[in-house]
Amino acid sequence: MQKIHAAPSALGQTEAKASSSIDRLLFFDRDFNPVENLLGNELPASVKPAASFWEHFPELDKSAITLALRSLGDSAQPLQISGDLGTPASHGLTIYRIGDLFAVVRSEESADDERATLLHLATHDPLTGLPNRRQFSEDLAVLLRETAGSNETLSLMQLDLDDFKPVNDTLGHPAGDKLLQLAASRIQECLTSDDRAYRLAGDEFTVISRGPGHPAKGHRLAESLVDAFKKPFTIDGIALFVGTSIGISAAPPDGTTPEQLMKASDVALYAAKKDGRGRARPFDPSMLELLEQRELLRRSLRMALVQEQFSIEYQPIAEGGSIVGFEALLRWNHPLLGKIPPTAFIPMAEADGMMPEIGAWVLEQACREAMNWPQNYIAVNLSAAEFLTSGLTDRVSQTLDLIGLPPDRLELEITESVLLERTVNNIDTLNTLNVLGIRISLDDFGTEYSSLSYLKTFPFDTIKIDKYFITDLESDLKGQAIVRCIVNLAHDLDMQVTAEGVETPGQAEWLRSVGCDRLQGYLISRPLPVQAIAEFITRAETSVSPALPQ
Repeated sequence: MQKIHAAPSALGQTEAKASSSIDRLLFFDRDFNPVENLLGNELPASVKPAASFWEHFPELDKSAITLALRSLGDSAQPLQISGDLGTPASHGLTIYRIGDLFAVVRSEESADDERATLLHLATHDPLTGLPNRRQFSEDLAVLLRETAGSNETLSLMQLDLDDFKPVNDTLGHPAGDKLLQLAASRIQECLTSDDRAYRLAGDEFTVISRGPGHPAKGHRLAESLVDAFKKPFTIDGIALFVGTSIGISAAPPDGTTPEQLMKASDVALYAAKKDGRGRARPFDPSMLELLEQRELLRRSLRMALVQEQFSIEYQPIAEGGSIVGFEALLRWNHPLLGKIPPTAFIPMAEADGMMPEIGAWVLEQACREAMNWPQNYIAVNLSAAEFLTSGLTDRVSQTLDLIGLPPDRLELEITESVLLERTVNNIDTLNTLNVLGIRISLDDFGTEYSSLSYLKTFPFDTIKIDKYFITDLESDLKGQAIVRCIVNLAHDLDMQVTAEGVETPGQAEWLRSVGCDRLQGYLISRPLPVQAIAEFITRAETSVSPALPQ
């Protein structure tokens, strides 16, 4: 028995369903003959009807169908035919009038099957097959209600993939998608029947673990997940190392609502990343206090420049027994928290886009102060955020013109992280600064992404050896070999060398013996407030200090 009736148009819904089963979509002309060429393009074999409509469905009443379609006229309503169509899997047809064509969608699912399919699509991630954020929220709420009435504890883990973005950037999104699928499989391999994994978005996953033994069981599972991600992923023959950082929370100790538990695991995840990534961290209330302090600091940082909380200290640089320059070091004296170290607030300023403004202030203040010195140069650090901001060379040039400081008395220090991308803009920026007569120093050489190609590509005047190589210089033969090579390499490239972190006469003597040009560190002087600079210069000019190499 077949039922024929007009139904409210649901073409968009049916097209979505048909797109996943395109072999059930057929096209016919007004005489129900097969359409072999649609819009001038040959149809794929999967959608070509091999025969006319009536040959496809001989069990249909031709007169009734024709009459029903005529009665619709040009209505947008489709014609639905329900009932047995002669094959075990067929349950109905929907016929749409599209211009001079009929589009016929053959349904091969029962209502229950269709409902189950739609529900699965709504609650699962199509890429990995894992339950999605919607299903996660529902499951977590249900499980928390269940644990509230018992002595049971559950653990929640938030996972972020480490170094996932470079995979997308270098190998493309198809490789990134494949990596996410492999990551989902690897997560599931670590789980038991008490655990369930979800993909929330991007490279963010979660795991809910229940059963006896929590929270210790959750901690063990998190560690096994971290270990599992230490093995490489192979995509298109390329071995990729992508770790995971995990934040763990437990209910009820860390919260009894989804929001509380998610916040706790999120805070723990932040701590895991801050500690170096590739590790799991359980939530601790002290983490939240640190995070709140950090947010307070971030809000305060926005007002620090306006409220004149910043200052600059200057650390002397010695050469040939004389003080030849000073490095400008930014300081922040918070009205409530006191002195905040640069390692704490500069990354915040960079992340929040404040470094260009702060850096411009430092440059102007340092240049103004240098005008009060005899001929000493001033070294100013440029953060990656400043260097990559458009208009840098114009701002530097305008500042020198405004202050009246000769360009050869300014040295800009950049780190290797700025140069990771050897772009034309980066090269042009350094070349322009060089043409202006400004000295360029490569700071912290040897500790980040050292590449000798930097020294060939970019016009540096000075290489600064990081204090990491200087600390054990008197006894570390490997450190001596590295420093000796850097000095010789720099001189062969017509560059000068400054050693940072010099603290003992023995270090200074050894560096002098291998030809290091300049020394900087506590042996020469600690960073000085601006008020002490004039006296220090006078004292250095009138006395011979054993700290200064002769």
